[in-house]
Amino acid sequence: MNVAIFRTGPMLLWTAVLLFVPCVGKTAWLYLQAWPNPVFEGDALTLQCQGWKNTPLSQVKFYRDGKFLHSPKKTQTLSMEAATVQSSGQYSCTGQVMYIPQIFTLTSETVMVQVQELFPPPVLSASPSPEPREGSLVTLRCQTKLHPLRSTLRLLFSFHKDSHTLQDRGPHPELCIPGVKEGDSGLYWCEVALKGGQVQKQSPQLGVRVQAPVSCPVLTLHHGPTDPAVGDMVQLLCEAQRGSPPILYLFYLDEKIVGNHSAPCGGNASLLFPVKSEQDAGNYSCEAENGVSRERSEPKKLSLKGSQVLSIPTSSNWLVPWLPVSLLGMMVIAAALLVYLRPWRKAGPLPSQIPPPAPGGEQCPLYANVQHQKEKDEGIVYSVVHRTSKRSEARPAEFAAERKDSPIIYAEVRCLQPSEVSSKEEASRRRPCYHRR
Repeated sequence: MNVAIFRTGPMLLWTAVLLFVPCVGKTAWLYLQAWPNPVFEGDALTLQCQGWKNTPLSQVKFYRDGKFLHSPKKTQTLSMEAATVQSSGQYSCTGQVMYIPQIFTLTSETVMVQVQELFPPPVLSASPSPEPREGSLVTLRCQTKLHPLRSTLRLLFSFHKDSHTLQDRGPHPELCIPGVKEGDSGLYWCEVALKGGQVQKQSPQLGVRVQAPVSCPVLTLHHGPTDPAVGDMVQLLCEAQRGSPPILYLFYLDEKIVGNHSAPCGGNASLLFPVKSEQDAGNYSCEAENGVSRERSEPKKLSLKGSQVLSIPTSSNWLVPWLPVSLLGMMVIAAALLVYLRPWRKAGPLPSQIPPPAPGGEQCPLYANVQHQKEKDEGIVYSVVHRTSKRSEARPAEFAAERKDSPIIYAEVRCLQPSEVSSKEEASRRRPCYHRR
């Protein structure tokens, strides 16, 4: 009877132990510790899995967010030399506990580990603008800030362009680039590192595009081997050799815009058009503009076949070349009017051709005869007689006035018969002058 009870007692005891250990082991029999707390980037994170009352464990394994992380061989501790933000998560551990003659696998409760950011990723900026004008000063700033609980740490800054290092790690968060050129355009970025190198972060890339002014464009006219005619095609090609894109090209005929074209990547632009009339002839030019500067090309003259159309000069003194031509035209018109209005005379000396008075101041009759040669007026003679004196020879100005105011000027008009014209003409020349006072 007693033997039976003795044998039955141990079985009930082991049954109670088997039911009790798994239930308690998931809570108090195994637990996980993490330090330091709080933990920052770059800190050494340590995890330790312990049994109840330091019960020895074997086959310890660590998990993060339910996924296996690591299993140390002879220790119950896991160390991370430099924690990162990605190290944050729900951690737990498992281990085997031996209760003779049984071995139990126990699991700890989860522990939340939140790794705090030591400093945010830096931001690179360019002052005064990431699109500076050529020749200006550009300052690059790498900006970030340490966590208040770690404000005594020292940060180092470095600057890079594309795949080249512009400035190695140093305490200065700024980099100055004086007199930037178009070749300084590119992708810039900076890096901030904790002294010792445990933590380092890069900024996003910043595109810097130096704005170079456009050069003076060159205009080229393309057409056939000869001057184009109405109906032919003409191409205008405008190109600025340098200048930051995009470039806007404007085409002018004299001072009127006839077309435009944009070159997003730079280069040249063209305008193709048919010649419709003689109004398409003239001075063509083009203009290049890119927001930094604006330049105008030299004008090119387009002449049409068989046309005498001249382009209008664009300068402010366009009247100067035409002034001699205008004066010459006015002189020709004046000369024509003088010839048309001049009295028609066939014979007789001009007043300016009257011979001077004879020496000694003696009065001498002067004659001027005009004969009409038309058939109906044949034989009519007009005679004009003037008197000169010694006084007029000395004072020619007064003589002109005296002639104007002389009391009587004798004039004889006589009609001759055809048979008497030749014989009377000679006699009339020798007839003495008569004067009335």
